[in-house]
Amino acid sequence: RVIVLPLQSDDGSGDYDYEAAFRGFAVQHASCSMEVDTQRLLTCIETGFGDYTTFNLLVRRVFSERRSFIAPKRNEACNSSHAASRVHPFEPTEAYGDRDQNKIETISQNVLLRSVRDPNTLAIGAPVEIGGRQGILQFMSAGRARIDYNHPLAGVTLRYNYQIVKVVEDRDEKVQTLMKMNTGRDDFEIEFDGDDLTMTLPEEMAYDQNWAFTKVSLVTTLRENVGVAKVIFREVHEPRQIEEE
Repeated sequence: RVIVLPLQSDDGSGDYDYEAAFRGFAVQHASCSMEVDTQRLLTCIETGFGDYTTFNLLVRRVFSERRSFIAPKRNEACNSSHAASRVHPFEPTEAYGDRDQNKIETISQNVLLRSVRDPNTLAIGAPVEIGGRQGILQFMSAGRARIDYNHPLAGVTLRYNYQIVKVVEDRDEKVQTLMKMNTGRDDFEIEFDGDDLTMTLPEEMAYDQNWAFTKVSLVTTLRENVGVAKVIFREVHEPRQIEEE
């Protein structure tokens, strides 16, 4: 089960752009607090999937298919006129739903202990997985355990603080902005022929191992947000000059 929660940016200025981050997800660039854990996880992934590329593609696909519907609603709320700052509430029915008492279950402590890999990690309020279902351990005593399978934010009214600093109307600027959000670069040469878009890529992009996967999602992003038709990514490789000694 995959649960996507909104995150704050590092500087606290707003929501972290997790969608762009997952579009360029590369596990080989991830790290744990302890290097030994990083190496163990990478070894497991490489052993199970054969290489990082397959795993990275799977993670991006899973996120794309199961991401929360809150993001589109938040974007819809932001499509308004300029404002110094705004607060937009999402009631539980618009977010993760109301709390369902039927999703709180009591099981035997033996079942719980058999279901977890390391019983020493059990703690009240900690996540547990029982039969493929993710829940929160609420109570454990006298041979019984209570598990809450509701989403952690079920029954909670979410409030997003946001500020519209600029509305991008120019089509070329929209493309450059989207490309920078997804690649971190803004040095693309852009040319429109009607609704067909041709982009000349920086030569370094050809050596980016993530580019082959990133450009697939970029085509969808450009069509949804800019309304382009045909998308052509153009590579130019200039001859290298050999300096004479």
